[in-house]
Amino acid sequence: MDAVDLGELRAHDFGYLDAEGHTYLDYTGAGLAPTSLVRASAERITGGVFGNPHSESPASRASGDLLAGARAAVLRHFSADPAEYAVVFTANATAALRLIGESYPFAPGGRLVMLLDNHNSVNGLREYARAAGAKTEYVPVQGPELAIDEDRLRAALTARRRRRGLLAYPAQSNFTGVRHSLDWIATAQEHGYDVLLDAAASVPTNPLDLSRHHPDFTVVSWYKVFGYPTGIGSLVVRREALARLRRPWFSGGTIYAASAQAQWHVLADGEVAFEDGTVNFLSIPDITAGLEWIDTIGMDRVHAHVTGLTAQLLAGVAELRHSDGTPMAQVYGPTETGPSRGGTVALNLLGADGRVIDERVVSQDSAEHRISLRFGCFCNPGAGEAAFALPLRSLRSAARKPLGSLEDYLTVLGLPSAGAVRASVGVSSQPRDVDRFLDFVAATYRDRVPTVVGLADRAGC
Repeated sequence: MDAVDLGELRAHDFGYLDAEGHTYLDYTGAGLAPTSLVRASAERITGGVFGNPHSESPASRASGDLLAGARAAVLRHFSADPAEYAVVFTANATAALRLIGESYPFAPGGRLVMLLDNHNSVNGLREYARAAGAKTEYVPVQGPELAIDEDRLRAALTARRRRRGLLAYPAQSNFTGVRHSLDWIATAQEHGYDVLLDAAASVPTNPLDLSRHHPDFTVVSWYKVFGYPTGIGSLVVRREALARLRRPWFSGGTIYAASAQAQWHVLADGEVAFEDGTVNFLSIPDITAGLEWIDTIGMDRVHAHVTGLTAQLLAGVAELRHSDGTPMAQVYGPTETGPSRGGTVALNLLGADGRVIDERVVSQDSAEHRISLRFGCFCNPGAGEAAFALPLRSLRSAARKPLGSLEDYLTVLGLPSAGAVRASVGVSSQPRDVDRFLDFVAATYRDRVPTVVGLADRAGC
């Protein structure tokens, strides 16, 4: 098969970007929908009869066959052995994480170990662990690249405990773009831990081989991979780990039988017991089509494409200077591409006096130029606290004070703004997108002195 020309792909499947003069640099937030996938989805739905799969009617069987095909496609994409792994369809990665949180056997004597660099949807697991009496520990980041302190990670995994533990971490940071080692999976399992891998920010631009690395739980949101459909995620789970989960309730679709009067129920086997109600049977088959679309390009090629554009972005940001030679930006995390960096770049722009230009100002200015970026702390408070060097005593102090607004919070912490600017590239990005962003920054902020943003213009994390 001839390689897909990514320039032609942009024109064919993402022509609406250039037609609207839109520069999209928020692929970590969401992928963009390829025109061909949307059209094929409409043709499939209107070209057949598909019904609720919880039956044996022809319409139900048609849906069931497509659902089975989607599960198989997910396992193939991740090189996962069907005898080892199962696929649970969820609304998104967050829903998959909540499913683990409510079902995992946390208990006194157990431990939940998390990286400081985690999305809030992973951070929320600590509430389930605490409620069950398990201990929670964060492993800090270190150095200007904000990489994980591996000595502290090993110490956390070898700390004394009486029950099985859970390590939860992202394959790639949604804040800094740091790619964390997948070798930690086997290390943690050797020390009696299950491993939850948040792959949501990684798999859109990086291969994940579950025949090589064997996390117990892997969560993903498919709209981040190929843009369409939204509202579909997956929990890819080792079958032996799935058997350890205990659901605190049951619902339609999760049981073989139940009695209202006698008050008993029998959960279904395997992944079906974790898919509540009727799954999105009209949209889930689009996962199969989306993975076939990605396969025509090749994940290795997507990775190389994104790596090249990220190198262009980082080099361009480093060259941005005010007239006196001072830098116009500060990057958080690795400043060069390599095995430990993905295509997500977080930064703050600096004024001519060295002060941070509030990212809300950048948000307004970039929107006027039809450039889509992401702003704030990206639902990753730990990475933000490390990037901005916030001391623990200040964070604890903030929790004890009555904070009536974001301005109060910033004042207590001594922050000049509410977060950072995030630019991220994807499969449909082109070098001209990066150039347009860099040209916008140079033309708008060179030799500019930051202004104070009013309360009405600020937004929280």
